[in-house]
Amino acid sequence: MKNVLVSREELKNIVQSLKDSGKTIVFTNGCFDILHAGHVDYLAKAKEKGDILVLGLNTDSSVARLKGELRPIINEEERAFILSNLRSVDYVTLFDEDTPLELISTIIPDILVKGADYAIKDIVGGDVVIKNGGSVEPIELVVNQSTSSIVEKIKISYK
Repeated sequence: MKNVLVSREELKNIVQSLKDSGKTIVFTNGCFDILHAGHVDYLAKAKEKGDILVLGLNTDSSVARLKGELRPIINEEERAFILSNLRSVDYVTLFDEDTPLELISTIIPDILVKGADYAIKDIVGGDVVIKNGGSVEPIELVVNQSTSSIVEKIKISYK
């Protein structure tokens, strides 16, 4: 199996080499806690936008700050392992910040994707990508698919 979980520094070098060889780099990010069909569909659509899909994955501490102290349900090592084994994902890197701005600024992807529930002007790092000649492209999400709704369903089922 290819080593798709890489450090930020490794990723920077890999992305530059891929760009030099003419590859289009697509970037997305998220928590991806309790992977579901909506995630898989989203990542497949993201991969269709270019040659290489890079996924910035929130660390456990970052997820807890964003989603609450009881999250994530699945730890970062397991989430990274699962995501790195999806056909659509070429590289995964962890980031501990609350947003991926620093990571995006480091690799400068050609295309930044996020769910269409975000306005383009609100997508973190979009300005950096556009300023460097890239684009920001929203992706339609599968309706009624979210980790939060899965967690709520589990809570109701086991009361």
